[in-house]
Amino acid sequence: MEKKRVDDGVTPRLDRFGFAKQEHNSPERLVRSKSAVEHQREERRLRKWRKMIGVGGSDWKHYVRRKPHVVKRRIRKGIPDCLRGLVWQLISGSRDLLLMNPGVYEQLVIYETSASELDIIRDISRTFPSHVFYQQRHGPGQRSLYNVLKAYSVYDREVGYVQGMGFVAGLLLLYMSEEDAFWLLVALLKGAVHAPMEGLYLEGLPLVQQYMFQFDHLMREYLPKIGEHFTEEMINPSMYASQWFITVFSYSFPFHLALRIWDVFLYEGVKIVFKVGLALLKYCHDDLVKLPFEKLIHYLRNFPDDAMNPDKLLPMAYSFKVSKQLEELKQEYEKINGKVAKSQVRQKQPQSAA
Repeated sequence: MEKKRVDDGVTPRLDRFGFAKQEHNSPERLVRSKSAVEHQREERRLRKWRKMIGVGGSDWKHYVRRKPHVVKRRIRKGIPDCLRGLVWQLISGSRDLLLMNPGVYEQLVIYETSASELDIIRDISRTFPSHVFYQQRHGPGQRSLYNVLKAYSVYDREVGYVQGMGFVAGLLLLYMSEEDAFWLLVALLKGAVHAPMEGLYLEGLPLVQQYMFQFDHLMREYLPKIGEHFTEEMINPSMYASQWFITVFSYSFPFHLALRIWDVFLYEGVKIVFKVGLALLKYCHDDLVKLPFEKLIHYLRNFPDDAMNPDKLLPMAYSFKVSKQLEELKQEYEKINGKVAKSQVRQKQPQSAA
């Protein structure tokens, strides 16, 4: 990613993702310098990925059909950063949407107006404020983010614009063009591959309510001591986990961890958000069962650095097998509350069973 100068003309010290370095909360703290052997290993890994993708993604679908388990394993290890934008488009279904809708994005940006324009403008500066791409007022980053969010608010007027969408679009724009980011947002919210996400942003946040119900039950099943303690302290998932789902961990989590989660999320679906949430609570189990209400709330919004290490946290997350329970809990929730949203009725073919 290009390192752009900010307003005062001084280039700040940046981490490898373009965020201003903060010694006390830098994603780089957990990333040690790489040895020559590790560099060679990364080069081999990159060659494998390029072979798997083909020129411009030409071999991707064929490879996925032939070796889905290899693809899943490599994605879980992390997509090479230089290929992330392309692979995200391929695994999300957004590349197909782009090709089927030539000129649509330009039409939405240039010729349409949105009732959400003032809300979007107000929130732009709050999205990744420490990233060099978004720091310049009315700079290219903020303009691109505005364009994508405005275009989506016109494309889907029922959803329009909700604040959490800015972090999703902002993350995508760090890895792809405006038009590509827009169609990936469409793919996610409309359900090109997995269940639609639009219920996270509809009035009343109906899908958030369902996910909180499901997560609470899973947490009590897998981590009963935490569930019991949270009941005693009157802690419920909406107090700490809503943002996990609304922004897919892009809001307040270290960027290097958020990217690894997004790799898996785009390929396997929302169940990885449940798994990572459970893994976080399990990893911090001994602390969480001791803390009183006020300290619990702070802790659940500020997990310790060692819990944010993807090489520790993600294997723990993958150990949770939740697909069956999630489907059963969804049906239970719908019996109690009715369908979450009309978009949730559509059946989606899952890509993996774990």
